[in-house]
Amino acid sequence: MIQADFDRIALLASEARWSHNSHYHSFLLGRLPAHIDSALDIGCGAGAFCRLLASRSSRVLGLDLSPQMVRLARESSGGYPNVEYMQADVMEWDFPPERFDCVVSVATLHHLPLEDILAKMRGGLRRGGTLLVLDLFKYVTATDMMLGALALPAGVALRLKNREPLRDPPEVRRAWQEHGRYDTYLPVSEIRAISARALPGAKVRRHLFYRYSIVWKKP
Repeated sequence: MIQADFDRIALLASEARWSHNSHYHSFLLGRLPAHIDSALDIGCGAGAFCRLLASRSSRVLGLDLSPQMVRLARESSGGYPNVEYMQADVMEWDFPPERFDCVVSVATLHHLPLEDILAKMRGGLRRGGTLLVLDLFKYVTATDMMLGALALPAGVALRLKNREPLRDPPEVRRAWQEHGRYDTYLPVSEIRAISARALPGAKVRRHLFYRYSIVWKKP
């Protein structure tokens, strides 16, 4: 179901200058050293963050379940010889142990069992490597509701600033709405509890646009 949804979305996609996810790309990059040897992006989609990682990393591998997303990523990355893409189910993929200096995932982990995938990501990191997550959470607390109230005007302002249309085309909205029927999100309290077990010392933060981040360095 998820693969079919993202194959459909890939066929409708156009490269956006700004999105709720890309808004946090600089935040994620800022948690990395100026240069690393290798990086892994889980659920890379059309490869936007892989291409940013290419300026920091000698080698970047992007994994995605959707063959159409992988096709789109490859077509968009012709000028990035240090970026490779692979179609794979990350829960079945054999993570090379302690291979990567950075393992990152953007808006993918809500499709997966969080504790299991964090353990896989942790195992793929070298010592001193950085694990980065940006994903969506369920609004539960008063703080969550306050962030939700701020998100709408902030999103409109940023779309206008980046010359993005205020609404996606109807067929794109329909594809995302139909996909979203199957999405489930965890509250931040549960995300913090899982992170504390899987990644002792990890920093979990709420952000605007229903997003949270996890930042962890492997001892």
